Amino acid sequence: MQRIACSERDDWRLTAERTGFVFHTVNGERYWDERAYYGFTLDEIERRIEGPTAELHAMCLELVGRTVKDEKYLRRLKIPEAFWPLLAESWRRGDPSLYGRFDLSFDGRGPAKLLEYNADTPTSIFEAAVFQWTWLEEAVERNIIPKRADQFNSIHERLINAWKKHGSAKHLHFAGMTANAEDAGTLAYLQDTATQAGLKTTLLDVEGIGLRDDGNFIDLDDNPIELAFKLYPWEWMFRDTFGAKLLSAPTRWIEPPWKAILSNKGILPLLWEMHPYHPNLLPAYFDDDPNAAMLGTSFVRKPLYSREGANVALVSAGTTLMEQQGPYGAEGFIRQAFASLPSFADQYPVLGSWLIDHTPCGLSIREDENPITGNTSRFLPHAIL
Repeated sequence: MQRIACSERDDWRLTAERTGFVFHTVNGERYWDERAYYGFTLDEIERRIEGPTAELHAMCLELVGRTVKDEKYLRRLKIPEAFWPLLAESWRRGDPSLYGRFDLSFDGRGPAKLLEYNADTPTSIFEAAVFQWTWLEEAVERNIIPKRADQFNSIHERLINAWKKHGSAKHLHFAGMTANAEDAGTLAYLQDTATQAGLKTTLLDVEGIGLRDDGNFIDLDDNPIELAFKLYPWEWMFRDTFGAKLLSAPTRWIEPPWKAILSNKGILPLLWEMHPYHPNLLPAYFDDDPNAAMLGTSFVRKPLYSREGANVALVSAGTTLMEQQGPYGAEGFIRQAFASLPSFADQYPVLGSWLIDHTPCGLSIREDENPITGNTSRFLPHAIL
């Protein structure tokens, strides 16, 4: 693994906007950055990223199976008791999952380490699936990268095939916070892949979802919502005005309710309990667990629920070195062993390893001068060399 400086395409902004990638710049700063790329060997991809991703995912599914049967797990994750039956029934039905992204620390030498699992509402999928592939093709064509360069990326094709499994649905709704440019772009891309798979689709803002007297969720045209992809976290849905109606409404959701377990950072200490000393896990404990003292005075403190690094703190020798501000933490925290991200040219990269329909199939990389990856961390492409 290496970070390789390179020339950028002089027309990349025009290309981005033509393809709908309108959030390539955030607050005047680059989000997409192709002035460098990360190069990997095929062995690094297959044996040290793809293989561990599949193993971690299997461990997570095993954890869900245990959790829906054991209220001790559910209580430790602070999942509201009223929704336990919803999660259990969703798991028993085998409600399908579309996608997820493991965030990994990897330096090309030691094993990849799981930092967290974006299991419910991962974004950055358009730039991972489409725009970095466009970069690869054009960078090869323009002699920016070697002619034989490849990329770990079959996300787009696998998304279309995954949607085909939902072909029995009469209609598929896409819902999220459409005023947010990144969320709107993600929804538009996923809607396009579903349309390519032959599904009839409708996009609406999550605030446009209504409730009929018979208990059905409906869209703005009063049509019942049979199947919905929601770019909106389960923990928010549980708290919303219509949250209690989730238990009785016939709507099926993507991601399914059982993913509320895996989108919780409490899975990190639970995975460590189940698989202590696994090479791809970091030691982790709930904040109030006496065993957390085993981490000593240096660790990363994370809320059970958090987005884009909010309320995550890096603690070294008992001193908080860095902490992102945010609205999370009311449900509690976990502590994870402090594992410094590798530094390449004074940048700290986090690898996003994507799964579509339970299959590892792509890689995205976010980097920052700050070792806590946040909403403005830059996206850099990658290549197999």
